[in-house]
Amino acid sequence: MRRLPLDLGPLFDTLAEQRPSVNVQLGRPLDLAPNRGSSWDTAALAELVRETAAWLAAAGARPGSSVAIVKRNHWDYVLLACAAARLGAVPALLSDRVAPDGLAALLHRLRPDVLVTQRDVLAGARAAGHDLDRLAVRTVCLDGPAEGALTPDDLRGGAVPPVHSRGDDEPLAVIHTSGTTGVPKLVVHSTRTLIRRLSAFEARPWPVLSVRGDDTVASAISFAHGRALTWTVSAFWRAPRTVVLLPDSDLSTAAALLRSHPPTVLEAMPSHYVRWQSLAEDGASEANPFRDVRLFISTFDAMHPPTVRSFLQASRRRRPLWMQGWGQSETGPLSFRFLTRKALSAPAGRHPTTRDLGRPVPGWVRVKVADPERPGRSVRRGETGMLYARTGALCLGYLGEPERWAQKVDGPWFNTGDLGVHTRDGRVFVLDREVDMVPGLSCVEIEDVLHERLPDVEEAVLLSVADGRPQPVLVTAAGDLDPQRWQDAVHDLPPLAEPLLVPWDAVPRTATGKVRRHELREQVLAGSSPIGTGRWT
Repeated sequence: MRRLPLDLGPLFDTLAEQRPSVNVQLGRPLDLAPNRGSSWDTAALAELVRETAAWLAAAGARPGSSVAIVKRNHWDYVLLACAAARLGAVPALLSDRVAPDGLAALLHRLRPDVLVTQRDVLAGARAAGHDLDRLAVRTVCLDGPAEGALTPDDLRGGAVPPVHSRGDDEPLAVIHTSGTTGVPKLVVHSTRTLIRRLSAFEARPWPVLSVRGDDTVASAISFAHGRALTWTVSAFWRAPRTVVLLPDSDLSTAAALLRSHPPTVLEAMPSHYVRWQSLAEDGASEANPFRDVRLFISTFDAMHPPTVRSFLQASRRRRPLWMQGWGQSETGPLSFRFLTRKALSAPAGRHPTTRDLGRPVPGWVRVKVADPERPGRSVRRGETGMLYARTGALCLGYLGEPERWAQKVDGPWFNTGDLGVHTRDGRVFVLDREVDMVPGLSCVEIEDVLHERLPDVEEAVLLSVADGRPQPVLVTAAGDLDPQRWQDAVHDLPPLAEPLLVPWDAVPRTATGKVRRHELREQVLAGSSPIGTGRWT
């Protein structure tokens, strides 16, 4: 495939000129344009990006400046990023799910020229003792007046500035890591790493994987994540008939929108799939919004086999596929595996199939496994060690933390912080994050087993404990669990502590739905320590 003629700034202008228009349906109006409805086409989106670039320029954004974006989750993160990039500025996408202390730390590192945010973000930070508007030269509040901030209406009326081009290896965008163990890292990506490598790869006409002209593609992810940028470029270049964008996991909104526009390709965060599992149980009913899905995609975190099985069974397609990916913010996708109904037809034993994350992308990614104590020494195939990746999509580094970046790279190799196995036939098994590890077992494997054997468990988290047995923390549909059922489920597992039951909303999560295990530990095991060092997180 020829090189994509796309830059992030004029992205929608290029799409409007060169590709078929896409019908965009939103779960709610954009925070960037709250009075302009929930239906858009490519040309209207291009106009909105130009208008936004004009008021960002009036706010002080310019070539080389930083524009921080912190708001509730929605796809307009991407549109704001395009508008900033159009000016030559570097957009920094920060989730409002980051705690106020962490958010203030990130803004201290960025020192943005412009902060685009909302009133509840400013108020929440101020209640925690942080005046975010003082951490930027100018603050723009999208949803109305706020102390120390302007609104877009205060800045409108200026001319649309021309597109500012940049080199492929200059900083294009800043995103942050999940932050499961503390303050997230700020990851700097370039046009080469995000667009030329990741988006261009996905935009190729791959069998099964590629979006088609007759597809309805639905996405329900964290739009503050770099995945939202790369996905937008590749998906819109492929020009599906309809794109459906869901900013949250609200069950009623998802049911209504997905039933009105049944997707053929669906990508969602693992936590969204869990929350929507009841919709998949409609089966043969016309109310089943997943009846036409040919490809399910999940890339942000581990998926449990029962959830994957439910969605594959909900599709009426003859051979629907589930694509499970492994990757990180710093690298993009590293490996893929396709799961079928047959692969998940029977509950697995001690080694559920979703831990097998397939093979590294041929010609694009290499993986090696090294001894955590001696990083320069590779272990044999089949042995557990630290997973390292080599990819042309590796980011430029961590903003404001060069020492931390230096710890993560060894020449061209990047330390993922994951413990795993590279099998003799080339597959990658991920066992745990090093910081979460328990010697002799895989926490995520045990969590999968618990989900298989206890179907009413909506979330199972196993916390390592340095001076005791691993601690299971469970969320169940009814809020309780029969002790005998628990004993039956764990009879052949390594010794575990008695489970702690918590409600779903009590489990702290990142913007991508991952459990913040460090915070959960502080809630339920205050004072305990993990076994892993956390040195590479």
